[in-house]
Formats: sequence, structure tokens, C-alpha cells
Amino acid sequence: MFIYEKKLQYPVNIKTPNPKLAKLIITQYGGPDGELGASMRYLSQRFTMPMPELKGTLTDIGTEELNHLEMIGAIVYQLTKNLTEEQIKAAGFEDYFVDHTTGIYPQSASGVPWTAAGMQSKGDAITDLHENMAAEQKARSTYDNILRFCDDYDVKDAIRFLRAREVVHYQRFGENLRLLTDKLDSKNFYAFNPEFDKACFRNKK
Repeated sequence: MFIYEKKLQYPVNIKTPNPKLAKLIITQYGGPDGELGASMRYLSQRFTMPMPELKGTLTDIGTEELNHLEMIGAIVYQLTKNLTEEQIKAAGFEDYFVDHTTGIYPQSASGVPWTAAGMQSKGDAITDLHENMAAEQKARSTYDNILRFCDDYDVKDAIRFLRAREVVHYQRFGENLRLLTDKLDSKNFYAFNPEFDKACFRNKK
């Protein structure tokens, strides 16, 4: 069960509309490495994690990603609020506006709608934790790229917070991976026992 506190995890107070920047930032709402995919990935993976500590981490981070999704939505909304027709044209925002007006729609910066095909829930704890560490680094890289094109302090402040949380999540998943492998032994962890792989694929007569 989730308890919803009606405030953003970090304040978003943008004073200057910038639809061109909004088209870039929307990718962290519904792009391939965005917050929607992250929350769905972690909240799905938690069911098959073999240890309560791992389930707890995935629940915590998956819930936090929903907070981040809300922050990105707030950023895009504030960047596109009360746009004039001239601002829409000047920013090249017509293509998004025609399809969605200024509604928040889960898509990448290139306009590709969100799809679950970009996320993974494998049911193998080691695989899923490595997937998550890679996902956090890809999200961090995306925030780095957004910051390269952002000259609005109010926007950069919120984006820097989100970027910092990706680094923390990466570290927590790394800690979970170490916790998991410390609990496993050579009988059930292929990295310590090459014979484990052979046994899995050996033909039985």
C-alpha cells in the first residue's frame, strides 16, 4: 500500500515558459530511460526478489520514481503553461501541440510514445539488479544531456536533484547485489561455480 503526500519530493517553481526545453525534458517522463519505465520496472521486479531487503529496496525506489515522474510532469507543465501561438511557433512546439495541446504525454524527446518493451523484469535477481544499475546510469546520462541544453536556473535546480537521486539509486542497487551474492554459495551461483552453467545445459539421457 502507498501513502500519498500531496507535495512534490523537491519543489518545482519555473517562472519562464520554454516549450523547446519541455520537448527535451518530456523524455524523462516517458522516454526509454525515463521515470515511468523505472517505476514500472522496479515495482514489477520486487515480487520475485528472494530476500526481504531486496524487495524493500525495489519498493522504496519504485515508489520514489513515481515521485520523480510527478516532478517531471510538473516541470513540463510549467514550461508550457499559458503559451501564446507565437511562442509555440518560435519553439517548434507545433508537432507536440497538435497531438496533445499542452497535456503531459509519455513520450521520448524524439516523439516516440512510451512502451513497456524498453523495460525488463526477468525474475532472476542477479539479472534484474544488473539491469537496474544500468538503467540508473542511463537515466543519469540523460539528465546530463538535458543539463547541456538548459540555461534556466529554476529548471536546472530540479533536474540536478533528479540526477543526484539516480546516482544514489545506482549505489543502493550495487549494495543489494553485494548483499545477494554474499548470501549465495558455489552450489547456486554460476559466478563462483563454472560447473553450474554446464549442469544447466547438459543433455540428459
